[in-house]
Amino acid sequence: MTAKTVLIVDDEASIREMIAVALEMADYRVLEADNAQDAHAMVVDHQPDLLLLDWMMPGTSGIELARRLKREEATAEIPIIMLTAKGEEDNKIQGLEAGADDYITKPFSPRELVARLKAVLRRATPRGVEDPIEINGLLLDPVSHRVSAHGKALKWAPPSTDCYSFL
Repeated sequence: MTAKTVLIVDDEASIREMIAVALEMADYRVLEADNAQDAHAMVVDHQPDLLLLDWMMPGTSGIELARRLKREEATAEIPIIMLTAKGEEDNKIQGLEAGADDYITKPFSPRELVARLKAVLRRATPRGVEDPIEINGLLLDPVSHRVSAHGKALKWAPPSTDCYSFL
């Protein structure tokens, strides 16, 4: 299975580093941003599978970024986990209403973070979407983005020749 990509958005480098180590040990690819503007650009450019988003950052807050991402069609489906020191009930409700799929208060356990991340990704990926599809010997694998015919991988050829050729 292809590793899922997680974008960590937090202005504290030490927190980003600790989270990155935990996620990499759990076989996730990690991207990092220290502010909402850079994070938005990375979401658009890299289309991560999930965001870990701090609420309190200089400039644009994480909650404002979450609202913006949920309003935009291209980013509305990306799961968001708020990761913040704001632990009051009203804050949690505000974060979830802004579009967060989960809310974790600091300090937190890296093991719990990874478990919650996996749970959110399970809910975000419809059952069967990553399963290969085979019809009359043609196999489409959405995870690896590969196509094969009767057990042989297909390779793209320029339109001036046959569309596909066997490797």
